[in-house]
Amino acid sequence: MKIEIINEQFDPWVALVNYKREKLNNDPKIGATSVFLGTMRDFNDDKEVESMMLEHYPEMTEKYLTDILTNAIKKFKLIDGIIFHRIGDLKPSDPIVLVATWSEHRDSAFKATREIMEFLKSEAPLWKKESNSNGFKWVESQNVNHQEELNETD
Repeated sequence: MKIEIINEQFDPWVALVNYKREKLNNDPKIGATSVFLGTMRDFNDDKEVESMMLEHYPEMTEKYLTDILTNAIKKFKLIDGIIFHRIGDLKPSDPIVLVATWSEHRDSAFKATREIMEFLKSEAPLWKKESNSNGFKWVESQNVNHQEELNETD
């Protein structure tokens, strides 16, 4: 399991391959890998976005991301998982988040990756400020409460 909060551009594909090679050592139990890569768009709410600043509170964010991934590993019986998340200044097309899960079966990997992303989008302590030619605006979270799901470990 790995959580990484990154304050500079990164190559998500290199990070993914390096983690698999170094940590998973081609584990023969792995039957499925699910990967989600989120990148910055140049629009939001039908308005142009030139850049975005992603801010966080380090201890709170690291704990939250660790809890999300730990619970997903238990709930979906994952072999392993990673979350890499950018902070700082971003431009359109920059990678923002990489989530990958490894499991024996695809259903577990798919469901875990999706649930992790839903938690990240709606509850993670990350704050987005978008900039365009008219100034900037803070982006509101999706305000979906997943706390009960996060504590479940079916």
